[in-house]
Order: sequence, then structure tokens, then C-alpha cells
Amino acid sequence: MKSFNFKKRFGQNFLSDTNLLKGICSDAQILPDDEVLEVGAGAGALTRELCHAAKRVVAFEIDRDLKPVLEGLGEENLTLVFEDVLKVSTKQIDDMFDKSFKLVANLPYYITSPIIFKFLKESEKLFSLTVMVQKEVGARMVAKPGSKDYGLLSASCAFFGEPKILRNVSRKMFFPAPEVDSCIVGMKIERKKFDISADSFFEVAKACFKSRRKTLLNNLVEAGYKKAELAGLDFDLSRRAETLDARELVCLAKLLTSLSAEERSK
Repeated sequence: MKSFNFKKRFGQNFLSDTNLLKGICSDAQILPDDEVLEVGAGAGALTRELCHAAKRVVAFEIDRDLKPVLEGLGEENLTLVFEDVLKVSTKQIDDMFDKSFKLVANLPYYITSPIIFKFLKESEKLFSLTVMVQKEVGARMVAKPGSKDYGLLSASCAFFGEPKILRNVSRKMFFPAPEVDSCIVGMKIERKKFDISADSFFEVAKACFKSRRKTLLNNLVEAGYKKAELAGLDFDLSRRAETLDARELVCLAKLLTSLSAEERSK
């Protein structure tokens, strides 16, 4: 692949170390009966290992120049989709699978958060995700309230499960080598962890984290809530979002949902 014209706009950094690739499949706990979604197949090194471990693999790749390379893998249980995964509806992707699927990906930095949010919020069949991300992004995914890395991504992951850093990966493992090290983060999706819809949670969490240094009250007022109504909530809105764990955000979201329902009934 050294003669390949690597494209910066797609954040292309490929893996080839067989032990690491097998390790990723092990991290993702791929079983022979599993269906797997790979986002960013690249040159197909991980794709091949996933095909050998799983019953079926659907692999998205945005770069059509890699089509001959990926089709040349010759894996019978592989379905290739040469599209931007962010532009394909999540329902359409869900419909590609007979049952729940495991998402495995080596994610470029520029689309890491959008892809994670897309599948957490919208997929009904996502069973787990195992993603290789830049180390700083991994730190944000697993961060706890009050830490410097804690934010909307941290709270959103915690809403759906318990993300963990499974292993660190040196930049030297990639070609071409990126400027930073990476890590692999894994989490099983728990859709019933909280008794509130993902839409309601994300709407409130996004508003609360809009300006990191502002209080919940100020952020919510900027989001369109009336200050007088917020004053009646049984919640300390003088706090900042970075101090709230997922359970507290759920509590606040429920209160605000009830407030909105009362407004609509007037």
C-alpha cells in the first residue's frame, strides 16, 4: 500500500500488524454467529480478520479508489458499501442486518464524535461498539464528572453503557504514522439503562454542555427555556454541566420534559 495515494481529507492511517488486528477482534468479542459493521474498511486488513471471526461483515468505505483492493479480499461473507456512512440513514444500515450487530471501526479523528453519536442515538440494532480513536478522544469517552476531559461525549456514552479503554495503540503501528497515539474503547449498549428516551436525554444534555463554563441555568435559558419556569425546578441550576453524571442529567431531562408538557397543555 506504500504506492497508494493516501488522502488527508479521509484521515487515512492503515493498520497491518496481524497480532493487533486479531487483538481488536478479541476486544470486540466477535463470535462465529455475529454480524459486524465496520466503518472505514481502508485497505481491508481488519476487514479480513473480522470476516474470519464473524458470520457476516458489512464494511463501509468512503474512498472508491480502494474498491479494487477490498473486492480483491475475496471474502464470501463480506458486503462492501462505498458510501459516506454519515450520509446513509441509520435505519437503512440497521436493515442490512438480520439481528443486532457489533460495530468495529478505526475512526478518523474528524468523524469520531459524529459517528458515535449517530449510532448511539439512532440505531435500534447496535449491540456494542469497539472503536480505535485518538487517545485524547478515548479519554473523553470514559471521563468522569469533574475531570477536565468530561463533556457531552462522556455523558452520552455513560447514558448507554460503561465505556472502557481496552488497550493503547502506538502511532508507530499505523502507515502512514499519525501525529498522535490511539486507544481502543469498547462498550456494550444498554438501551434500558435509564427510563427516558435518547432524544429527550440528548436534547437536554446538548443544551447543558453548550458553554462549558456557564451554569446550567444560563445554558438552558439560552436554549429557550424561561427563567421564571426554571426557578421552580427541584434542581440546583447553579451547577455546571461538567459536574453532573448521566443519572443527574436524566433527572434534569425528566423535569424539563414535564415542564415542556405542562406548557403544551396550557
